[in-house]
Order: sequence, then C-alpha cells, then structure tokens
Amino acid sequence: MAFLSVQKVSKRFATLAAADAVDLEVPQGAFFALLGPSGCGKTTLLRMIAGFAEPDEGIITIDGAVMNGVPANKRPTNMVFQNYAIFPHLNVFDNVAYGLRKEGLGRQALRARVEAMLGTVRLEGLDGRRSDELSGGQRQRVALARALVRRPKLLLLDEPLGALDKRLREAMQVELRGLQKSLGITFLLVTHDQEEALSMADQVAVMSGGRILQIASPRALYERPNCREVADFIGEINFFHATVKSVEGETVTANAGVLGLLSIPKPNFGFGFALGDHILLALRPERITLEGGTVAGEITAASFLGERSHYQVRIAGRGEPVFVAASGPAPPGAVMLGWNPADMIALPFGA
Repeated sequence: MAFLSVQKVSKRFATLAAADAVDLEVPQGAFFALLGPSGCGKTTLLRMIAGFAEPDEGIITIDGAVMNGVPANKRPTNMVFQNYAIFPHLNVFDNVAYGLRKEGLGRQALRARVEAMLGTVRLEGLDGRRSDELSGGQRQRVALARALVRRPKLLLLDEPLGALDKRLREAMQVELRGLQKSLGITFLLVTHDQEEALSMADQVAVMSGGRILQIASPRALYERPNCREVADFIGEINFFHATVKSVEGETVTANAGVLGLLSIPKPNFGFGFALGDHILLALRPERITLEGGTVAGEITAASFLGERSHYQVRIAGRGEPVFVAASGPAPPGAVMLGWNPADMIALPFGA
C-alpha cells in the first residue's frame, strides 16, 4: 500500500476543475515532486493533502488512514511555504519551538528537540537572532526546522525556494535533498521549476489542466516523455512532423519531410500506431551535431553558456529554427546537422 494515496480526487472552483480525478501514489521515504506551470492544479492538490481544502470527490489517505474531513492540525503533515511564514516578532529558537509549545512539551525536552533540529539544519548559535537579522537561506532553514521539529510523517513543500536567488536556490536544493535522505521523511514538493524537480526528486508527476500527464523518474521524463506537452515542458526540444511509412521487425521508417526518411527503433514508440499515422519526432538539442550530418543549415543566433553554446539553425523548408546545444565554437559558415535516429523520441500527434 502506498504511504500517500490520492484516489480520483477532484476539486472545482465554479466551472474550473483545479483537480480532475487525480490518482497519485507516493511511497514512504520518497522525495516526490508535483511539477507544472502556474494554474495547473498542483498547489490545490497539495492544499487538499494538507487539509487546507477538502476535495469535492475522491479519497486521500496517509499511512493507511483516510484524511477526508480530518482538520489540518490533526494530520501527520507539516508545510513549508514560499514566503517562509516565520514569525517576525520571535527569535529563531522561539519560531522553531512554537509548535512544540502548542503540544505542551516540557521545557527540557523542548529545548533538546529544538537544539537538535537547529543543528540538523545548520543554524547552531543563531537561536537568539530575529528574523530580520537572517539571510534568505537562513530564514528558509528556520521554516524547515519549525516544520520538521514536530516530526511529521509527510513534509509538504510549496515552492519553498522560489524567493531565493539562483546560487542560493541551487545550494538549498542540495541541502534539502541531503536532509530528506538523512531524516527518511517523505517529502512532497510543488514547483514550476523543472530543474528543481529533476535535480531533487526521486519521482516527478507532471501536471496540466488539473490532471497528471505522466509520473516517472527524472531521467525517464527527460528521455521518454509520453506526450508533446511533457516533452515541451521538460527542457528544450525540437519537434518534427512525420508519417509512418513501414515497419520491419524492430525498426519503424518514418517520412519526416525536410529530414527525409528516418529509421526509428520501435521501442522509441510508447504508444500504438499504424501505417500512415501522423506522428511527432522529438529530438533534444544536445543530441544534434553541427558537422558531419546530412541536413544543411545556417546558424542564425548563438548564445555562449559556459560548457555549451546554444545555437538556432535555419534549414530549408522548415519555418522554425532547429535548436542545437554543442560544446566548442561553431564551424564557420554553413553547418551540416547530424544525429542518431535512435535518439529521436516518437510521440503521438496531437497528444
């Protein structure tokens, strides 16, 4: 049985289905992420799991217990918000101790629990500081410590790093991942940041329009998305229209127009198809080379990004550029794009 189970959960606001018959299972001890653009329903789903909103339909269980109708303060969960929501009039120690005092914990036991948690999140020696004397990363650690000190079975994180600058956000991603592994608590993260989800989570559910499109490991989402929307949301990618021409054993031949006839391994098709079907072929920019290929093109824009440079290449007969990510400088003049057809992801057209 899954530690967190969401079964056919729906939530509507007037005519908008913020969650539409969502099914989700999260194993115990996992770092799980809900990923999607603003308005996709991920925060609504998180709020229903936390008890801040009730589903119109469906059942939510945590550790085998049905949570429907259980108030937020009675659930084995705690939440960390994007704006931290720490009390500005309390120092670090009192912020972290707040929930324990509400539980009536004794003074010595309370101090021991708080000091141990401050050590866990690397805030030793800062217990007397006020929130306005802390950096953004330190305030985030206070919010984490306050949520974790009550030993929840499930920690809910609602865009917890969104207010931090890029460097601090990346550092906190590493810290959060390490903290989750050391504590063994189940983490459920909501984010619109694909890099954040892919770098931190064991499993990711991609949401859109109140529905879950795909649940998979970060690598599987990147290398084997199940539809155009997931492929387009997870990193940069090129799409080519094609038609299935023949199937011989484990090889599918497709006519990709300006790219000509391509031989695609049958395992790259994660859906049923027939001869003559219109499909999409997707190809990541880093899988394309600028030399030694068979498709002539011309670089129209370039961006230097450290180890790699990103190029936009115009090819005859295609209205939009082909995006290429390559190391080293681009060859002068015209380029000849090349790639391995086995790197192309086949997707159903219109999905």
